[in-house]
Amino acid sequence: MRIHPTAIVEDGAQLHDSVTVGPYSIIESGAVIGEGCRIESNVRIFGVTRMGAHNRVCHGATLGSEPQDLSFTPEKARPLIIGDHNHFKECVNISGGIKTEGGTRIGSHNYWMAFSHAGHDCVVGDHNVFANTATLAGHVEIDDHCFLSGQVAVHQFCRIGSYVMIAGVTGVPQDVPPYMLADGHRARLIGLNVVGLRRNGFSQEQRTRIKQVYRLILRSGLRLDDALQRAEDEYPGPETTRIVAFIRASRRGIVSFG
Repeated sequence: MRIHPTAIVEDGAQLHDSVTVGPYSIIESGAVIGEGCRIESNVRIFGVTRMGAHNRVCHGATLGSEPQDLSFTPEKARPLIIGDHNHFKECVNISGGIKTEGGTRIGSHNYWMAFSHAGHDCVVGDHNVFANTATLAGHVEIDDHCFLSGQVAVHQFCRIGSYVMIAGVTGVPQDVPPYMLADGHRARLIGLNVVGLRRNGFSQEQRTRIKQVYRLILRSGLRLDDALQRAEDEYPGPETTRIVAFIRASRRGIVSFG
């Protein structure tokens, strides 16, 4: 373990022997830092944080900070649980939880660019990219392989499906279903995330099925329940199952075409 002499690691913090801690960083009592993690300079890791292996935390980042919720008191604190191989760039801020027992949960292989933020009780999957200042309000859920461009702002309790790309300076007030592109001052669907699907190995057959399912659900004029049932019947496949399950679980409604 290599800890810079100016760093503060409180008694009760648990660091794997392979962890490195840079100058002027603070790791509070109760924090758990896994194998191979690199904590760089001026980082603060709060005591509710539980971090897996091989994460990199860059200058000025704060992980597990107090939720930005006026009802917060210390006894309400819930954990921030982080997986493996995440990269948190400069001044990233991830809040701990307050309203759910599981707290804030970040998966693995996510890339958080400078000044991006996840609020309390967010649930983030794997292999996502958050560009500079992308912001998640509390209770947001992000699936896997998403790309949120710069200055995207996602409203609390919204859900973002897998393989979604959201254009820069977009406000997201409702759920964005899987495989789609969204853009606008208030997000509107503008088509399939074709480039992202190709890069992730989706075949032409799979992309066509996704397009047909969305055309049926969003363009047919059918009642939503009827459209979802027809999609399952006429275009069976794992992509259809994911889309239909996502929409049926939506509480805020889904973003529509502009």
